[in-house]
Amino acid sequence: MAKDVWLPYEAHEIQGLPEASEAGLDYRCWDGGPDFPADPADCVFYVVPYMKPTEIAVRPLPAMTSVRVVQTLTAGIDHVQPGLGFLAPGVRLCNARGVHEASTAELALGLILASLRGIPRFVEGQRQEEWRSGFYPALADKSVLIVGYGSIGSAIEDRLTPFECARVARVARSSRATERGPVHPLTELPSLLPQADVVVVSTPLTEDTRGLVDAAFLARMKDGALLVNVARGPVVDTSALVAELESGRLTAALDVTDPEPLPAGHRLWHAPGVLISPHVGGSTSAFLPRAQRLMAAQVTKFVAGEPLDNVVRTIGR
Repeated sequence: MAKDVWLPYEAHEIQGLPEASEAGLDYRCWDGGPDFPADPADCVFYVVPYMKPTEIAVRPLPAMTSVRVVQTLTAGIDHVQPGLGFLAPGVRLCNARGVHEASTAELALGLILASLRGIPRFVEGQRQEEWRSGFYPALADKSVLIVGYGSIGSAIEDRLTPFECARVARVARSSRATERGPVHPLTELPSLLPQADVVVVSTPLTEDTRGLVDAAFLARMKDGALLVNVARGPVVDTSALVAELESGRLTAALDVTDPEPLPAGHRLWHAPGVLISPHVGGSTSAFLPRAQRLMAAQVTKFVAGEPLDNVVRTIGR
C-alpha cells in the first residue's frame, strides 16, 4: 500500500512531522537529484523541491500514480503546471502561502528605496572615489500602484504604510473591498497606470498575466516612473522594457527576469536605470523555518484527514 511522503529535506530536520511508525508513513528525501529515493508510484504526498526548474519539479509526476497531495514551497505554481496533466482527479495542489510574504515584501521595499534614493549610483561612486551628492527622489509623497494584490501584494502595502506615500492603489484579477480601500480589476489598469510614480508587479504567472507588462502597459506609465517586478520574469516583455529603459523614460528594479538566469551579454544587464537582484525575494533566513512549519502542518493534517491549507487547485474540478 502506497505510504511514502517525499520531502526535499531529511525528515529528522523538520520538527513537528508525525512519527512515521505511528502515522504509517515512510519519509523519503528527494531534492531533485538524478536518482529517486524510492518508487514514485508509492508516493502519496509530494513536496516539490525548492527553486528547481520545471523539468526537475515535474519529473516524478508521471509515475506518481498514488499521489494525493502536491505541495510547492513557492507562492507560484507555474513551475509544476506542465506536469498537472499526469495527476489523477482529486489530487490537491497546495502552494506556500505564508512562507514568502515577509521576505518578498521586504525585498520589494528595498528595491524601491534603493532605486529612488540612488543607492546603486552611490555604490559606483564609492568604487570610483566620487562624491555624488545632489537631490534624489523620495518614496514619501509618491503614488504607488500594486499589480497583483494577493498575500504578497498585501504584505508590500503593509511595509509601504510608514513611508508616507501619497496614495497606494491596488489591482487584482477581480475587484473587491478591503479595509485599506478598493482593489481594482485588471480592466482598470489603463486608467491607473498614468497616475503611479511606482508600479510594483507581484501577480502570479498565469496565461492571463504572461506578457501583461507589455509595450502598451509601459507606454501608459508616466515619464520617470519606476517599475518593480517581484513576480515572475515572463510577466514583463523584456524587449519592451529594455526599449523604455534605453530611452531614459522609465527606470526599473527587477528581482526576476526573462530569460532567467539572465545570460552574460544580455542588453538588460547594462540598460540605464535598472537595478537587478538574482531572484532572491523568498531566499532568505526566514524561508527554511517557515517552510518546515508548513510541511509539518500539512502532513499532520493529511494524516488526520483534515482539510489542507493553501489548496489552489483540485485536479478534475
